[in-house]
Amino acid sequence: MHDATIRLRPTPPFDLSASLRFLGRFPATEGEQFVDDTHLVKALREGGLTVLVRLSSRGTIEEPDVACELVADEPITEPAIAAVSDRLRFWLGLDDDVAELYLRADEVFATVVRRLYGYHQVKFPSPLENVCWAILAQRAPRRVAQAAKRRLIECFDNHVELDGTGYRAFPDLAQLRSLTDARLAELVRNDRKSTYLRGAFESLAQVDEQFLRSGPYDDVKSYLLSIPGIGPWSASFVLIRGLGRTDEMPFDKEGAAAASRVYGRELTEGEFVDLASRYGPWQGYWGHYLRAVTG
Repeated sequence: MHDATIRLRPTPPFDLSASLRFLGRFPATEGEQFVDDTHLVKALREGGLTVLVRLSSRGTIEEPDVACELVADEPITEPAIAAVSDRLRFWLGLDDDVAELYLRADEVFATVVRRLYGYHQVKFPSPLENVCWAILAQRAPRRVAQAAKRRLIECFDNHVELDGTGYRAFPDLAQLRSLTDARLAELVRNDRKSTYLRGAFESLAQVDEQFLRSGPYDDVKSYLLSIPGIGPWSASFVLIRGLGRTDEMPFDKEGAAAASRVYGRELTEGEFVDLASRYGPWQGYWGHYLRAVTG
């Protein structure tokens, strides 16, 4: 067993406990990590290495400091530490300057800010995982999507044990691409979705994740729409929840319902769009906060 320790300095304000509360009820990763009021333990797959991360807060909301212990069965190299650090910063939104969002708050949204103060959006750990979930969850009960995702995870030996408890990481792209079509169909148990996933794996293998994270918004959106099985709703879902690209907040049933509950009246599409536009490049964050506070 090999270990290492890193320290992560989030952009303030940052409240790890708010992130943990969100993760504790996020259905897409349910049962894939340990979460309590102060700690997070999860396995990640980076650079061909499965690493267990254990995070805890060592600072305050205004002066945040997150300690992270790394554990792996193989040596943890400096490149691996850098890759895991980058993944954690991305996944937990540690560099998000939410103070910019708060400055735009209208009177109603200010009450949401007070409840979620310091919460940075917890995304899917990677756009790959988000794309997979978007396809698996299409027109399917949550439990069916969760079961299919769990079979994909358990298909590979991305396993690390800590204190008698085993954790499995979501497979990396190379592993998923190694599955035969027959094996993928067997795991997914839906021919259409297994075909979509195969196409998504091959498409994602042709792009760099940094392009998805920071390339021109319209170019990234167009690329996502080209992935088999990813339509307008799923593309928006991945942009916001898989990439933290919050430039747009399209009107949809769930978002409108959350906004209507917070603003205390049934919002029309026009009213929803007008409210979202107030938040400029933060409108996706505004929408996520509304769902987080009402979910």
